[in-house]
Amino acid sequence: MLEIQTGEQGITFWVTVQPRASKTGIIGLHDKALKIRLTAPPVDNAANKQCVEVLSKALGRPKSTIEIVAGQTSRQKQVRIRAKQGTLSTQEQSELKAKLTALAGDASQKTP
Repeated sequence: MLEIQTGEQGITFWVTVQPRASKTGIIGLHDKALKIRLTAPPVDNAANKQCVEVLSKALGRPKSTIEIVAGQTSRQKQVRIRAKQGTLSTQEQSELKAKLTALAGDASQKTP
């Protein structure tokens, strides 16, 4: 199960990225982290930028609300999602958790 933590600044969770993959996408869970394949290489912050783009599109959130807070040079990254304005409401936290859990579950169901 994907571990999601809530705090004053937003929700945080871990992702595992696979740079230089043949295609981009969220593919499921890997050790309690969301696994994301990226076509970008891990050079000049390209993989980090693409990771934020993939999450932004999948969650329907502006890229400006998603940040990598740990693991900038690692495959294991901690990601924080902030509120669009102010602080995350309880409802917004619940919706994000549900979307992330669904992505992890849906993605792992589709992987052969």
